[in-house]
Amino acid sequence: MSQKSCPISFIKVDANIVRINASYILLLFSLYLSTSYRGIVLFLIADFMIRLFINKNYSPLYFLSARTKELLHVKSKFEDAAAKRLATYFGLIFLVFIVLFDLLHAQMLFYIMSGVFLVCLFLEVAFNYCLGCKMYYLYKRFM
Repeated sequence: MSQKSCPISFIKVDANIVRINASYILLLFSLYLSTSYRGIVLFLIADFMIRLFINKNYSPLYFLSARTKELLHVKSKFEDAAAKRLATYFGLIFLVFIVLFDLLHAQMLFYIMSGVFLVCLFLEVAFNYCLGCKMYYLYKRFM
């Protein structure tokens, strides 16, 4: 029987910064949904790409999240970075499809993708529940 596993890297990430970051993403994405201003979602895509492909320290939202953590005097809680990185890839894919469906006026697909994205963000913010590990586990189970 296969055992639950997470992608493992030896790099750790502060889970509290990730949660604060997810809060800002949730806020910005909600603002995008209420205003339909595509610049917001394009900023989010750029931020995700910076975190994934350049360096997270250059990400404006990561910088803001780290400073917020300092201002609130929140203690660090370190977790394996691989699952969070996988979730960031999923988030980037979701955002790209959301913009694509918005541009194509595919409203049903736009709302479905937006809803799933919001639920994932909410789970991370409210419960520190990352779907990255869960998706990885399903992948490993069936492959």
